Amino acid sequence: MRITHSRLSIFAVALAVMFALTLSHAPVRAASDSESYVQQNINVGLQILNDGSLSQAQKRDKFRAFILQLTDMQRIAMFALGRYKRGASDKDVSDFVAAFTDYANAVYEQHLAKYKGQTMKVISSTDRSPTDHVVNVQVPATNGGQPINAAFRVETDGSRPVVIDVEVEGVWLAITQRDQFAGYLQQNGGNLPALSAYLTKQAEVIRSNHSENG
Repeated sequence: MRITHSRLSIFAVALAVMFALTLSHAPVRAASDSESYVQQNINVGLQILNDGSLSQAQKRDKFRAFILQLTDMQRIAMFALGRYKRGASDKDVSDFVAAFTDYANAVYEQHLAKYKGQTMKVISSTDRSPTDHVVNVQVPATNGGQPINAAFRVETDGSRPVVIDVEVEGVWLAITQRDQFAGYLQQNGGNLPALSAYLTKQAEVIRSNHSENG
């Protein structure tokens, strides 16, 4: 299995915003409220990324702390693991969550520099149901390129809003990641420690490449 990174430059911020929304307790009752809510949390993440008073190392550390503070990595990792969590030992699950967390942070670190000076703006939303909204956002084009389109799917039927997936350029990322992990495990006899080792190795490769290019 090869876990692709072509869309992860926007994924880094999108995930941070997604998890911030998931853990917040502010009420969201309609699509228009969802739009305001998503934009507000986007601004928090981008404020860190665009803070010119911080060195790259300080910015990386602050953004990592922001992500870890707002993220229930256990929950996200369990979703990504899917049906393979059934029957896995507590140790194997714990090791997977640790490897998943390290891998995610490596991805965020790799793409941090690409967001200097950029913005992400809510442009519209659609209602799938009275409590299920898709909020569409866009990163403006730079250097003659095309704008990047993304979306957050927000459920508002509980005591707090929950963003259940992020879509980037037509790909729903949480579902795609779960499929990639499932593909790896199918090819490796359901060997969860092997997947954890793979993610740990990928994190090392990402950081090595980032250091060489940075």
